[in-house]
Amino acid sequence: MSDGQIENLLDRLVGCELCSVQFVRDYVQLHFEGSVDSPVLTCYVMPGVAKFPPGAAELVDGSPGFADALRAFIDESVCDATAAVGTGLVIELRTGAIALNPTSDQLAGPEIAMLSGFKDRSWTVWRPGEDEFAELT
Repeated sequence: MSDGQIENLLDRLVGCELCSVQFVRDYVQLHFEGSVDSPVLTCYVMPGVAKFPPGAAELVDGSPGFADALRAFIDESVCDATAAVGTGLVIELRTGAIALNPTSDQLAGPEIAMLSGFKDRSWTVWRPGEDEFAELT
């Protein structure tokens, strides 16, 4: 998909409510509910979790409270969703943000994340070395 199509899919997350967090072996799925779509963000690299106010310590997989902080976003709606070089993929909610901005040694496979589950069957995938993650090899 082109950058414009990716941004459009991320824009479609805005207003959707995080309804579940599913931990599956070595990845996590974030399930959202919208008025029409039920998108799923599959994170093949564990995301970081930042609670507001800005500047609060980011929690990462394995740190105390990580899973609880991620689950605490359930029932919150997405305020903004962006993907950019340097910051990676960021999903902002009312009380914090979920961020995917891995280092090379955190990569476990050929993909970082996939966004799917839209009624029109649109989807996108983020890979190391491409677009927002061009610096990762």
